Amino acid sequence: MSLNKLIDSLSTQGWYVWDDFLNLSEIQAIKSCIPEKLHDARIGNGESLQDNKTIRGDQTIWLESEMGAPIAEYMAKMDVIRQALNQQCYMGLRDFETHFCRYPNGAFYKKHVDNFQGQGRRKVTTVLYMNEAWQRGDGGELVVYDHQDNKLFQLDPLAGRMIVFMSEEFPHEVLPTQQKRESIAGWFLTEKIL
Repeated sequence: MSLNKLIDSLSTQGWYVWDDFLNLSEIQAIKSCIPEKLHDARIGNGESLQDNKTIRGDQTIWLESEMGAPIAEYMAKMDVIRQALNQQCYMGLRDFETHFCRYPNGAFYKKHVDNFQGQGRRKVTTVLYMNEAWQRGDGGELVVYDHQDNKLFQLDPLAGRMIVFMSEEFPHEVLPTQQKRESIAGWFLTEKIL
């Protein structure tokens, strides 16, 4: 079962690639719930929140179960994973936050770590890819590094594929896209969202 593979892989190497996490009809159903208008993504948090197109060029919208049954079903699936990680790995995950991301042609996200400086509440990162017709050369691949800046691997953003990794252990970047690139990024948190 893939859930067991996820737990084993996170425990040993800190990441897991889950191909076919969702099928194409599930991906299309989620996309049908996403509003056309998204917001330019920002960097930082609180007082330091800012636009910076030299670091990231995607557009996002935070997802809520109320946006439609397909999104509620996705959130329910993610909660099963959260509970399994708590049960098997004693991670103390208390919540999940997630947003839909659209990278227009030419957009990228420079190398970063998924926790705001001085905060460690994001414990596990998830990225679900939604690019139904992605082909080599379309760009937008995820590149994952270790803290010594060694490239560990590069991942094609294929529809239905999800990567799960420990948020603070792996700096990563999204390479420039040559086509529109869509995904759902999420984080299992050690604190409840208020």
